[in-house]
Amino acid sequence: MKGLLDAKNDDYVARAREVAEKYIRPVAAELDEKEEYPWSVMAKLQEYGLTGVWIPKEYGGKGDGVLNLCLVVEELSRACGGVGVVFAVNALGSFPIIVGGTEEQKHKFLPDVASGKKLIAYALSEKDAGSDAGSLKCRAVKEGDSYVLTGDKKWTTNAGAASLYTAFATTDPARGTRGICAFIVEKGTPGFTIGWKEKKMGIRCAPVHETHFKDCRIPSSQLLGGQEGRGFKHAMMTLDRARPGVAAQAVGLAQGALDLAVDWARNRKQFGEAIISFQGLQFMLADMATKVESARQLVHAAARAIDAGAENVTRLCAMSKVYATDVAMQVTTDAVQIFGGYGFLRDYPIEKYMRDAKITQIYEGTNQIQRLVIARSMIKGE
Repeated sequence: MKGLLDAKNDDYVARAREVAEKYIRPVAAELDEKEEYPWSVMAKLQEYGLTGVWIPKEYGGKGDGVLNLCLVVEELSRACGGVGVVFAVNALGSFPIIVGGTEEQKHKFLPDVASGKKLIAYALSEKDAGSDAGSLKCRAVKEGDSYVLTGDKKWTTNAGAASLYTAFATTDPARGTRGICAFIVEKGTPGFTIGWKEKKMGIRCAPVHETHFKDCRIPSSQLLGGQEGRGFKHAMMTLDRARPGVAAQAVGLAQGALDLAVDWARNRKQFGEAIISFQGLQFMLADMATKVESARQLVHAAARAIDAGAENVTRLCAMSKVYATDVAMQVTTDAVQIFGGYGFLRDYPIEKYMRDAKITQIYEGTNQIQRLVIARSMIKGE
């Protein structure tokens, strides 16, 4: 990776790595065990100037784009996948405002997210609308100068911790995806409540809740973009920009697991020798390292394309997500194998990497959906 990044990129990597090693790694197991939100870590990310990397400067951010977001996410995830998520989901929640908000909405809501003063979440999925995001049941009915939202959301990451939510609802189910709108919802709005907290396999410090809207009145000024029917487009544009961040999380998990596996293999002795001297294990490590680096470069390519304003980035972003997350699952599983019986014990850190990695193949578009996206773009000749 060194040599492919410029001085600004290297600076972000150095700062994020310092936060990861000093403030995340020592508490990662505790955060996982207690399922606690990492407030102290988020404060350090503010202190180190790492919040709002992806937000344009005119709205209070650093203006340094998706590549630097990915670099930070990778370093954080290398120490704890859950912390990588709670950081990256602020990009997921704010991207709809960046790509589809009015100037008034951008100036009103983005500066607090950029500074880290407020966290933001993304409320798209529902119980029966996961991969089929166009089948939303949450309704938005226009009443005077407001919209009244009614319905339930599932798997809202950072719910409870966040102060702002980009929530998607349909004004007209008969219009399908053309009836979907996005709204900026503030915590504390009457009728908006945080529900059941999910009990998860991994990323346990990242709160994931059901969120509920019951006659929740949202001012028309918080209809994203000020026009109806653009919500689905904004959701898809957001996912294009967010998927390299998920892929970066996966790369960080894979790299972190590989680091632990190499260190373990150097020190673990069997048959009178360090197990790293065994050729079969060396080949495993070589394959793991090759896959991690190739995934990293694909993630960087997708992020650079977004930052350059390239058209038709959907396929490249899907490729980065599907490949990096599959690599993460394979590498973390192989790392557990290298630890042997110890890898199966929660006394050792490696099993957490495998648990954290699994969700990356599922959220923000399952890898089966990513393969459909890639194939369809090829069929269309894009």
